[in-house]
Amino acid sequence: MSLPSIFQNRLSVPVMGSPLFLVSGPELVIAQCKAGIVGSFPALNARPVAVLGEWLTRIENELGEYAAKNPHLPVAPYAVNQICHPSNDRLHADMEICVKHKVPAIITSLQLPQSIVDAAHSYGGKVFHDVTTIRHARKAAEMGVDGLILVCAGAGGHAGTLSPFALLREVRQWFSGTILLSGSIADGYGIAAAQMMGADMAYMGTRFIATQEANAVEGYKQSLIDYAAGDIVYTNLITGVHGNYLAPSLVAAGLDPANLPVSDKSKMNFGSGGNTKAKAWKDIWGAGQGLGSIKDAPAVATVIARLRDEYDQAIAEFGGKQVVAKPAVAA
Repeated sequence: MSLPSIFQNRLSVPVMGSPLFLVSGPELVIAQCKAGIVGSFPALNARPVAVLGEWLTRIENELGEYAAKNPHLPVAPYAVNQICHPSNDRLHADMEICVKHKVPAIITSLQLPQSIVDAAHSYGGKVFHDVTTIRHARKAAEMGVDGLILVCAGAGGHAGTLSPFALLREVRQWFSGTILLSGSIADGYGIAAAQMMGADMAYMGTRFIATQEANAVEGYKQSLIDYAAGDIVYTNLITGVHGNYLAPSLVAAGLDPANLPVSDKSKMNFGSGGNTKAKAWKDIWGAGQGLGSIKDAPAVATVIARLRDEYDQAIAEFGGKQVVAKPAVAA
């Protein structure tokens, strides 16, 4: 198992908060990092481009001041997500700003260009790439990424179909870098389970939408409290790439969750908000299958304190279990 030096001794629990389109902003990222998990946001959330630099300056200043006043507390670094897709005409401009600010970690999604990896490594930044298949994982590893984010079945937003038991165990056979596991992880038990399977960290998003600092409308937050795994629909209609969405938000947008047409992947456009009149993430809400354990929308610090308690309890309980009898030793 491998944890980058920039994360060592700076985490209260081994978690990276995933970048949430339209939902993650400076308030959420700062709160996550102060509480000891890696906070992140998509560069595209900062609009227009110039706002990205303003957000990074604010995050750096507030975290620096907090760390100086609280030297005994773990303050985690932050990350910026870059959507590597032809429709994202901001990619290189956003990356130049990230290089200027020496963003500690870059999360890349979709069609990773070597230039992005090289740009991050030029100042010592770490690159973590989203993958849903073995083929994509091997390709990213060959490009020299520092970590792989395994987006498995049940993850919120654009998710894969492979079980974490399959994808994680296969990737760990040949990849010695950092592995983050995503897919229905919403409490400390899931975090501990991810590590027991061989991951270094958990990658969590849906749980943090239902927090005070998240830039999500109250209806979205309440839906995460009211609904469960059975209310999630897996479809590629919304953006052209398969993802998990809350069925009630599809109904509210005039769609029938049981009869959704198949979309054309080539029409995927991160500048438009989706393939339907109702916009992805704004009107049609992404969520992972782990939302059944979400019962409230408190402050981020409260959520992370719970995660830490659950994580410690899970490890203690697992260590005390003896599921099978030990074989007798022959005389």
